[in-house]
Amino acid sequence: MTGDGTYASPPCMAAEVDPAYFDPLGVDPGQARDVARWRRAERMRLAGLREGLGQAGRARVSDRISGYLGRALRDRGLAPGCVLSCYWPIRGEPDLRPALAGLHRAGVTISLPVVETRAAPLVFRRWTPETKLVHGEWNIPVPPPEAEVLTPDIALAPCIGWDDACFRLGWGGGCFDRTLAALTPRPVTIGIALSAARLPTIFPQPHDIPLDLILTEDGIAAARTDR
Repeated sequence: MTGDGTYASPPCMAAEVDPAYFDPLGVDPGQARDVARWRRAERMRLAGLREGLGQAGRARVSDRISGYLGRALRDRGLAPGCVLSCYWPIRGEPDLRPALAGLHRAGVTISLPVVETRAAPLVFRRWTPETKLVHGEWNIPVPPPEAEVLTPDIALAPCIGWDDACFRLGWGGGCFDRTLAALTPRPVTIGIALSAARLPTIFPQPHDIPLDLILTEDGIAAARTDR
């Protein structure tokens, strides 16, 4: 939480800056535009579903996801000294802050993604409960420039929607996919989502990179076995 009572969150907001955003790598520009329009509509629908839970409903969902999170992280190698990239909740996203504080106390290094340059991979700056956040790109509070830059071993990503192939529907700017494509080695990636946000497909485009698993209030909802 920042000093003015707002919450930081790392999602790329490029699609809001440019509502006409579509995948420039699509083989068929018309098809890519169709998918982009469909995704915008789904984002609105699913964001409304999330908001419709109300404060109490979102708190219950967050608590249930947090209950599954520790084991999911341990099963994928998280231990003291590992770097975990996290997010802070906005727009009804599951609030995992109490779990993150516990992980910090247990010796896990926490980082938050930061947009330093548009259309470039994110960087990950170290965060602790004592970190004084500053306003970054799109006025999102982030750790200050002097914070240590880290490479995550595991990265959490909030999902507006998801499918059984572990593709994530995000805010639409492509920041997370661009970052995963650039990171070597690639971190283990865990999508944090509502069970009701499952889609038959997100119609993945060439730039979309599947996550390793999807975690919902019902536990692990989808997982890849090819990585």
